[in-house]
Amino acid sequence: MSTPTPANTQPAATAAAPEAVKPSNFLRQIIESDLEKGTYANRRWAGSPGDAAHHAKGEPDPAKIRTRFPPEPNGYLHVGHAKSICINFGLARDYGGVCHLRFDDTNPEKEDTEYVNSIIDAVKWLGFDWAQLGQAPGSAAPYQASDYFDFMYRAAEHLIEAGHAYVDEQTPEEMRVNRGDFGKPGVDSPFRTRTPAENLARFREMRDGKLADGAAVLRAKIDMASPNINMRDPAIYRIRRATHHNTGDAWCIYPMYTFAHPIEDALEQITHSICTLEFEDQRPFYDWLMDRLCEGGLLAAPAPKQYEFARLNLTYVITSKRKLAQLVNEGKVNGWDDPRMPTIVGLRRRGYTPAAIQMFAERIGVTKSDSWIDYSTLEGCLREDLEAKAHRGMAVLDPVKLVLTNWDEVMGPGHLEPCQLPALPHPPEGTESPVRHFTIGKEVWIEREDFAEVPPKGYKRLFPGNKVRLKGGYVIECTGCNKDANGTITEVLATVVPDTKSGTPGADSVKVKAAITWVGVADGVNAEVRMYDRLFSDAHPDAGGKNFLESLNPNSLKVVTAIVEPSLANAKPDDKFQFERHGYFVADRVDHTAEKPVFNLAVGLKDSWGK
Repeated sequence: MSTPTPANTQPAATAAAPEAVKPSNFLRQIIESDLEKGTYANRRWAGSPGDAAHHAKGEPDPAKIRTRFPPEPNGYLHVGHAKSICINFGLARDYGGVCHLRFDDTNPEKEDTEYVNSIIDAVKWLGFDWAQLGQAPGSAAPYQASDYFDFMYRAAEHLIEAGHAYVDEQTPEEMRVNRGDFGKPGVDSPFRTRTPAENLARFREMRDGKLADGAAVLRAKIDMASPNINMRDPAIYRIRRATHHNTGDAWCIYPMYTFAHPIEDALEQITHSICTLEFEDQRPFYDWLMDRLCEGGLLAAPAPKQYEFARLNLTYVITSKRKLAQLVNEGKVNGWDDPRMPTIVGLRRRGYTPAAIQMFAERIGVTKSDSWIDYSTLEGCLREDLEAKAHRGMAVLDPVKLVLTNWDEVMGPGHLEPCQLPALPHPPEGTESPVRHFTIGKEVWIEREDFAEVPPKGYKRLFPGNKVRLKGGYVIECTGCNKDANGTITEVLATVVPDTKSGTPGADSVKVKAAITWVGVADGVNAEVRMYDRLFSDAHPDAGGKNFLESLNPNSLKVVTAIVEPSLANAKPDDKFQFERHGYFVADRVDHTAEKPVFNLAVGLKDSWGK
C-alpha cells in the first residue's frame, strides 16, 4: 500500500512574502522622513566597509538604507533576537536597502566559532540574506568587528592626539569611586591632564604589552560632571591578554563595545542603527564619537544615527544568556536546542516555522515603551501558519485496544478494509488534497479517554449501547469491555455496523453524535511522542529577584509511546503535521528516523493554558 510522503511545511531559507501594506511605526516614520529629505542620498559605497577615503572612491550607494544585525557570538540566539532580526532585515527589504550581518566580536574571552556558525544558520533559517544589492543570495560573508581593529586603534590615536582621550592608571576601585553617582558629579582623574604626547606614548606601551592586564585603560575625555554617567569619561580600550578566535594573539588591547559599535556602523555606512532601549543612555556617546571622527576626516558624513525600540518581554520565558546557559549546564534542559528553550534552535526543533516567527514579530509591533507579550500570541502565530500547511494524520497517544467482535462474521476472517482521508482538508485554491491511506480490521487502537463504562453527563463517545463513527471508517456500537485482575480496562468491545463506511452510499444511514480517531492494529506504527509544555509555570519567572529555577514546570515534558497511522511513517525530520484532535506536531529534526519515529508537540489546537 502506498502512502504520500508529507511535504516539509516550510522550506528552510524562505522568507515570508512581505505584505502589500505594513503597519506603520516610529522606525518606519523615521526612515520615510529620511528618504523624503534625502538625508543619506549622497552617500557612496566602495563595495566593502572602510573609512572616509575608502568610500570616497566608490559609487553612489545603491542601497537606500543600511541597517545591521550585530550579535556578539557568545551564545545561541533567542526569540528576542528573532524580533530584532525581523525588524532590521525587514526594514532593509521594505525600503530598498541592505541589512548587514555583523559579529560584534570585541570580547575574546566569551566568543566561539560554534556560536558564529549557529547565528549564521539561524538568520538563514529565518529567511534572510545579507548579500549586497546585485550579489547572488547566499554569496556574502558576514562582517566581523575584529576586522576593523586596525581602524579602531587608529581612531583611538586620533582622539588622543586631538585631546579627546587619555590613558588612566587609577585602580578599578578608584575609577568607580571617582565616577560619582546620579546625585554626585565625578572627580577628574589625576591622569586626565597628561599631554597628548604622554598619552600617545603610554597607549602604545599598552598596545605593545608593556603594561599588565588592568593596569591602565584609555578613556574618552568628555565631562566628569555630566548628568549622564555614561558621558563621564567612558573607557574605550582595555588591556586583555586573550586569544581571539579571529585575530589570534595579534592584540593584547581590545576596544570596549560602546566605542567599537558606532565605528563598526560608520565603516559599514549604516544609516539607521536600531537597537534596544537599554542602549538609549549610550546614544549621546555614540553621537559624540561620530562627531569627533567625522570632524577629523576619518569617517564619512553623514554619520549613522542610533534609534532604540523596546525589547521583547515574553511571558513564561527568560532571555538572559547567563540564565539560559545555567539551564543547559545544570541539565535542567537537554541542550540549547531543547524544544522548551526560547532559543531559535529550540523553537525550530519544537516545530516553529520562519513564517510563524516573522508573523509574530510583525504582529507585536515596534514601540518605545516596554510591555509584556503573552506567550499565547507566539503560539497563535504557529497555529495560523500550520493550519493550511500541515498534513493531517491520526495518532493515538494513550492507546487501548478496541475489538470489533462481529468483524470476521460480517467482513470475513482476517479481512482488512482500505480507507482513506484527505491529508489537507482545505488545499490551496486550484489544487487537490493529497490522500492518506490506511486500513481497518478486527482490532484498532483508540484513545483510552474515548471509552467510559459509566459515562458522565453529555459524554458522546463510547459507552455500552452507544454508537460512534471511527473517523474515515465505519459506525460501531459499543457492547462493553474486558478488564484485568486489577480492574484496568484491557479491551473495549464493539460491533461494526455493516454498510456504513465513510464515503459510501450507506455512510449516512446511521446517525451518530460523535466520530473518534483511531489507528488500525494491522498497519499502525509505534512512535515516541514528546508532549512539551511551557518550561516555567510562572508568567514572570525571574522578576523581582526571584530564583527562576523554582518556577520550572515539572510537567514541561512527558514522553509517551503512541501509535500513528501509516502515512506518518514516511515523515522526514522537520515535517509538520496536525495529529487530529491533539495538536500540531513535528518530526524531531535530531532523533527522528524511519525505524524509530519521534514527534514533538509544537502547539495544541487551541490555547488551553491555565484554563
